[in-house]
Amino acid sequence: MLYDRIEPLLAGVSKPARYTGGEVNMVKKELDGIDVRFAFCFPDTYEVGMSHLGMKILYHILNKRENFYCERVFAPWADMEAAMRQNGVPLFSLETFSPVADFDIVGFTLQYEMSYTNVLNMLDLAGIPMTGSERDAANAPFVVCGGPCAFNPEPLADFVDLFMVGDGEEQILELCEHYDAWKKRGGTREEFLLEMANIEGNYVPRFYESAYDENGEFAGVRRLRDDVPARIRKRCIPDLDSADYPDRIIVPFTEIVHDRVMLEVARGCTRGCRFCQAGMLYRPQRERSLDKLLELARKLLGSTGYEEMSLSSLSTGDYSHLPELARKLVQEHGCNKVAISLPSLRIDSVLGETLEQTQQIRKTGLTFAPEAGTQRLRDVINKGVTEQQLRESVHDAFEKGWSAVKLYTMIGLPTETDEDLDGIRGLAQAVLDEYFSVPKEVRQKGLRVSVSASSFVPKPFTPFQWEPQNTIEELERKQKLLREKLHLRSVTFSWHEPHLSFLEAAFARGDRRLCGVLLAAWKRGCRFDGWTEEFKFDAWMAAFADCGLTCEQFAHKRYDLDAPLPWDHIDAGVTKEFLQREWKKALAAQTSPDCRIKCHGCGMKQFIKGVCKSCE
Repeated sequence: MLYDRIEPLLAGVSKPARYTGGEVNMVKKELDGIDVRFAFCFPDTYEVGMSHLGMKILYHILNKRENFYCERVFAPWADMEAAMRQNGVPLFSLETFSPVADFDIVGFTLQYEMSYTNVLNMLDLAGIPMTGSERDAANAPFVVCGGPCAFNPEPLADFVDLFMVGDGEEQILELCEHYDAWKKRGGTREEFLLEMANIEGNYVPRFYESAYDENGEFAGVRRLRDDVPARIRKRCIPDLDSADYPDRIIVPFTEIVHDRVMLEVARGCTRGCRFCQAGMLYRPQRERSLDKLLELARKLLGSTGYEEMSLSSLSTGDYSHLPELARKLVQEHGCNKVAISLPSLRIDSVLGETLEQTQQIRKTGLTFAPEAGTQRLRDVINKGVTEQQLRESVHDAFEKGWSAVKLYTMIGLPTETDEDLDGIRGLAQAVLDEYFSVPKEVRQKGLRVSVSASSFVPKPFTPFQWEPQNTIEELERKQKLLREKLHLRSVTFSWHEPHLSFLEAAFARGDRRLCGVLLAAWKRGCRFDGWTEEFKFDAWMAAFADCGLTCEQFAHKRYDLDAPLPWDHIDAGVTKEFLQREWKKALAAQTSPDCRIKCHGCGMKQFIKGVCKSCE
């Protein structure tokens, strides 16, 4: 145990509670009875990682097995990292303060491309060799990765033994069960990885290689042996009610980003927004039953003492029993002052009764996502909402006592013009107009309208995966234009760093050549790239130059529709033919109705029968 060496460091670092463990509901086990130790690593700070629902679910699933022990590991902030390196303290877990190198399996969740240098940095802090071949020689832990970024695994392929693609509830148990059996019978590491490679959802990059043509252009990923699958099909949990979900979660001692109970009401989305990767990756849409959600809510609130619960999904407003769920949650838990919060809402959702229920305890804020300023561009991206729907929704909210509204928008979308940017100002003005149209004696004081503009990043498995990103200069021009246009009373405007989005696009669409860039950037001191104060853009550009590459050739490349893509060997369920049809409709500003209204043949029907209800 390392705690005696860790404790003296805490007085000299910010937020020492990040490193102390011991929280309410933390799982403690005796190591003597453990067959498989799993280090669940989140490549960001404690307060970010502890807000992640996937970690809570998988932590719960593994620790229900008496002979498995899942412990949490987070990236130490710069001050703690410096103290650890100076004092020879390796990366450690919060449950037992054990060195991460002592674990059997070290698993990273990949939620964001700009956390990749933290993966390398955490391996180095743990004293675990960077590459699979080095780990073989050292008999080090297996390094596995999952999460949405695992759908394009190539930029991390040199550093990861196994990628788990898709829903992880079953996969993570299978991984530990197979590891336990392999360890007990003996055998080589390659034998274990070959066994895992032939289980659906698993990608072992050492059994594949990238090919390039005579011009150095990417030409595809191919197998190095015939006894592994040519394409890796994602795992999909067909029934959320039967999937395990935690009935107690760890309650931190310090503030975290989302400090509340998160109740996942559904997974997947039927809307088909053409920029949205999650909407494609997590298809088909699946819901938890009303009774199951009420049962989980009761247990989670009782075991944590939280006074806020968020109803979580990609499109919570589409949950088929939302008004009834909100009403029953308020009836049962309102006496304990538990507030019910809703995430970003679709403007066309039927929310009147739900809003009335959730605001009874306290108002937790409303966020709408029109995404684009004009109807033409909303049709291009298949958002399927109108300004009139926004007006009606915010007017209803203002009449019910809300006075703070957030609007999420995006700049740099394919076919965007300055007229579309003018439309964002028009939407903000429409919200102001609706507020002042409500009688003074009805509306609440203190109107606040927050408008945020993220930069479009083309992502794999979306209809826009072939599209280039705007240049940094063009994104900065658009941001400046919006700052001028949104200089309105009661309106605040925020935007994303375009240099960061530039790198995100490169790693979202990149191939295996980016492994070298990633290593070079880490050696130049890059880590916590998603944090403005730590982001080192010049070091990143130098890292690309070190490898004879440019960021532009990945972020700004327009792919031909028939060109091989670095993620073609991954089967996310949606077919390339469907994505191509949607891309062509986007350029013609033609919309596709909700999947619940009409099946568009995206590929999910043959991928896993009986789940995609609209196809039956």
